[in-house]
Amino acid sequence: MQRRTLLKTLSAIAATAALLTSAAAHAEDKAIKVGTISGPDAQIWAVVTKVAKREGLDVKVIEFNDYVQPNAALDAGDLDANSFQHQPYLDSQVKQRGYKIVSAGLTYISPLGIYSKKLKSVKDLQPGAKVAVPNDPSNENRALLLLQAQGVIKLKAGAGTNGSSATPLDIAENPKKIKLVELDAAQLPRALGDVDAAAINTNYALAAGLQPTQDAIALEDIHSPYANLIAVRAQDKDKPWVKKLVAAYQSDDVRQFIKTQFKGSVVPSF
Repeated sequence: MQRRTLLKTLSAIAATAALLTSAAAHAEDKAIKVGTISGPDAQIWAVVTKVAKREGLDVKVIEFNDYVQPNAALDAGDLDANSFQHQPYLDSQVKQRGYKIVSAGLTYISPLGIYSKKLKSVKDLQPGAKVAVPNDPSNENRALLLLQAQGVIKLKAGAGTNGSSATPLDIAENPKKIKLVELDAAQLPRALGDVDAAAINTNYALAAGLQPTQDAIALEDIHSPYANLIAVRAQDKDKPWVKKLVAAYQSDDVRQFIKTQFKGSVVPSF
């Protein structure tokens, strides 16, 4: 009788173990849902999914047409990750909406550049030179940080970082007395003939026939705060699949695709 009971117990334990093993295997095989934006992001993720597949990670890409839905879907658990935003945007979303979302790794940057029809270097700016910058808070902040990185101006301590947007009022030092001309971002390429230099977003530069890596006299660093990233829920950040997903994106295959496909308009940040 005892032997029969023991056999039943061992059989039950084995069955339970098999179910747990099966469930774990199913969890590992589950597709990782990644939200992104149609266009360059989606093109890059088509390559990432192939690299991830080779490493045993099944990735399903879901495309969105706006910047609001991907974070809402990630926070709600409808996505496992998303890839479309930079850190300042994520910080503002977390602050405004209380999302528990964090960065898992960097992807690429579409670098803001300083362009000029008159100068070959930012160092050639003369006293009193006119420099056009975007007039919207986010991109003006980027322009001021770039001018600071190039040694043209110096901002007040803490200005333009940690979610704040710097304005010309935050300039603490301007040794050459540079005059900033604030314009709508889309108008900046057309203003190049009227100013000494202009800080122009990549999309508007390309539309005007300007190539960032060839024509800009200064570009944002690849590790700029405005580099895009892969975001996941805070509770998932240390899970093995996250490490695999980031590694697939930051692979040589993806790096080469970005360089070949976008020719400097999109630059790897890894």
